[in-house]
Amino acid sequence: MLNCPVFLYRKNEIIFKITVMKVVFWLHILVFLSLYGCSGGGSEKEVIPPMEPETPKVRIALNCGIASRATETNFESGDKVGLFVVNYNGSSAGTLQNTGNHADNVKFTYSSAWTPERDIYWKDGTTKADFYCYYPYATVTDVTAYKFSVAEDQSTETSYKASDFLWGKTGAVSPSSNAVDITLKHVCSCMQIKVAAGKGYTQEELNGVIESVTVHGVCAGASINLATGTVTAEGGEKVIIPWKSGECYKALIVPQSVEEVGLIVILINKKEYTLRKAFTFEANKRYTFTVTVDKTNNGINVGIGSWEEDGVDHGGVAE
Repeated sequence: MLNCPVFLYRKNEIIFKITVMKVVFWLHILVFLSLYGCSGGGSEKEVIPPMEPETPKVRIALNCGIASRATETNFESGDKVGLFVVNYNGSSAGTLQNTGNHADNVKFTYSSAWTPERDIYWKDGTTKADFYCYYPYATVTDVTAYKFSVAEDQSTETSYKASDFLWGKTGAVSPSSNAVDITLKHVCSCMQIKVAAGKGYTQEELNGVIESVTVHGVCAGASINLATGTVTAEGGEKVIIPWKSGECYKALIVPQSVEEVGLIVILINKKEYTLRKAFTFEANKRYTFTVTVDKTNNGINVGIGSWEEDGVDHGGVAE
């Protein structure tokens, strides 16, 4: 027979241990719930800071004008220009590179407004940029020495216009939705030759006997720095045939200094009349050479005035 006091003692001991274990278990539950509530597991929602809104892109628009076009008019439908955009680095202007600019030789086509071949955008809302533009559009491999040539035969309006190279720059432009204005200037000189009737001729009679007018001793090739617009004449001496526009003969000449040569040759009744003259042609200037032909002594008197007045008398005599 079991010892009753011992049995009861052990039974109570087991009950006590079970009770303690239950208490410890529930204490663990309470601690876990307390920690969970402190970590945000309660009814309060976690506060998430707002994200910075993305800056909207602003498209770059272009508005090109001309100081004075070779055609004496504005741009024509279908004309194409090339545009380079160079971003500032803080307050310092960037350097125009062959590639790697913000925009590299993007083609814009004119048809009442300028349309790019692809959309380009400002870098951001604060970075300034320099804009370099030229006409006519072409593939450019060296922005410091772009090769261009005026036509030797400019006797048609088409070939004359094709010899007109324009360049312009607008610097330190701040980002805006407004079109960027760029004024292009002529890189070449415009030479106008007028043959006027002197003694013994009427203008109608003289016009009927002029066989040709040519410009001699000038280079037709050019190396153009698209960062500065400066031009250097290249190549050997050529003969340029001007375009007869009304009563005037026009030719576009690469800027250069010409030593005293037979600059203008006029052929009348199989006889050449030559103006020997040293002359300096400057970019974006138009020079007028008025040649007066006298029938009585076969003499030619020449007076020259520049489009931009330089205060110098360029008169001379051709024989």
